[in-house]
Amino acid sequence: MVKKKIFLVYPPSPVLNREDRCQQPVKDLFIIPPLPPTDLLYLAGVAELLNFEAKIADYSLGGDFMSDLESFMPDYLLINAAMPTFNSDLKAVKLAKKRFPNIITIAKGAPFLTCAKDTIYNNKYLDIAIVGEAEETLKEILEGKNYNDILGICYRDKYTAKYTGKRPFIENLDELPFPARHLVDNNIYKRPDNDKPQAVIKVSRGCPHHCFFCLATPVSGSLVRRRSPQNIILELKECINRYKISNFVFWSDIFTQDRDWVVSLCNKIIDEKLNIVWSCNTRADTVDFDLLKLMYKSGCRLVSVGVESGSQFILDKITKKTTVFEIKDCFKMLKKAKMKSYAYFVIGLPWDDENTIKQSVDFAISLDPDFVSFYTAVPLPGTKFYNYAQNYNLFDKDYSFNGSYYYPVVKTHSLSKEQIMDLHKFAVRRFYIRPAYIFKMLSKIRSFAELKNYVRAGLSLLFKS
Repeated sequence: MVKKKIFLVYPPSPVLNREDRCQQPVKDLFIIPPLPPTDLLYLAGVAELLNFEAKIADYSLGGDFMSDLESFMPDYLLINAAMPTFNSDLKAVKLAKKRFPNIITIAKGAPFLTCAKDTIYNNKYLDIAIVGEAEETLKEILEGKNYNDILGICYRDKYTAKYTGKRPFIENLDELPFPARHLVDNNIYKRPDNDKPQAVIKVSRGCPHHCFFCLATPVSGSLVRRRSPQNIILELKECINRYKISNFVFWSDIFTQDRDWVVSLCNKIIDEKLNIVWSCNTRADTVDFDLLKLMYKSGCRLVSVGVESGSQFILDKITKKTTVFEIKDCFKMLKKAKMKSYAYFVIGLPWDDENTIKQSVDFAISLDPDFVSFYTAVPLPGTKFYNYAQNYNLFDKDYSFNGSYYYPVVKTHSLSKEQIMDLHKFAVRRFYIRPAYIFKMLSKIRSFAELKNYVRAGLSLLFKS
C-alpha cells in the first residue's frame, strides 16, 4: 500500500523562532539563535504513527520550496504561520495549491487564535486553519474524520468558512510522540556560544499569570500541564544516544512554577548521569538559591528571566505581579549559583515614556546579566495588549507586524514609534557597548567558537544599532 505524504514547512519568509507565543526574529535581535522547528517535529511524529510519510523543511534558513514540493508531491501541506510574516507565509499555500490543486493545505500558528475564519474566507488556497494545540487536531484530519466533527479548526466549505469550536487542551503530554528529529539536520541548530547542536525539549505548557502583552495563556491555557520527569528523561536519552545531542533548551512558559517537579526532574538527570547542559526560563519570584544549586548540578548553565521593565509602575500596569526587589534578588542568586543569566525587557508599552525606558536600561546594567534582549512591545492579536492598543488608537492607520520585536508596531501614550526606535537603539548600545561588559564577556570565553560568535554578534550590534 502506497503511503500518503505530508509536507510540513516553515515557509520561505524571514527567519523567526516560530513558537506560537514567541515569534521572534533572529537576525535583528543579535544573539537569538535559530531554534529547531520542534512544533513541526511533533506533528511529523503524529503523522508517522498513522503510517504517513513525512517531510520537514525550514525554508527560513534557505532551500527551494517549489523544487522540494515537485519532487515530494505530498497529499497534505502544513505550514506554520506567524504574525510578523503572515502574508508572506500564506504565499507558500497559494503556490502549492496552484501546482497541485488536489493537495490539502493546512496552516497552524498563533494568528489563527483570532483570524482563522477571516483567513479561510479570504484565501481560497487554504483549506484548513488549526486553532489552538495542533497534535490531536492534525491526527483527526489525517485519519479522514469529517471536518465538521473535528474540534479546533476552521475549514472551507464551498464559499463559506466554518469554525468547529474550541478544542480542549491536551491533558496528558506524556501521550504525545517524541519529536521526529530524524527528519531534520540537527547540526543546523547550534548554540551561539559553542557551536554545538542543541535540541528543544518541551517540558510543559500553560501559564497562570496572563500578563498584559504575552500570548502564553491564550495559546496554552492558564493550567500548567507538565510532562512527567521520567518521560522527559526518555526523550533526553533518545537525543543523546540516537542524535548525539547533549545541549538542550527546556522549553516551557514557566519552568520553575512547580518547585517539587523541578527538583524531581533535576534529581533524575543526576541519578541517570546524563551529563547534559541545559537552559530554561523563569519568573523572578519562583526560584530560590537551593533550587538553583540543584539545577546547576544537573547541568543547567543559563536561566532566562522575564524582567520586562525596571519601572515598578510599568510592572504593575502590565500585571506582572513581580517587584524590582524580587528581580534584583533573583539575579543575585543566579550569580551566586554560577549560572549565566539572560534578562528580557520590553520597551514601548503603552505607559512607557523616556524616563521609564531609561530606568529599564539603568536597571538592566545594575542587574549585570550575561545577556539582555530589549524587545519593542508587540500587541499580538489574542493578548490584552492588542485590545488595549485598538481601544486607545495606538496603531497607525496602516500598521504592520513586519519586523516585530525590533521595529515598533505601536506608539505609546507619550512616544511616537520613531522615538521608541531611537530609545531601543539607545538601550542596546548603552548596555552592550560598555568596557566593563566587554571585558567581562571576553574573560569568560573558553573556545575559539565562542569568540567567533561573540565577535559576529558584536559586529552585528554595531552596524544594526
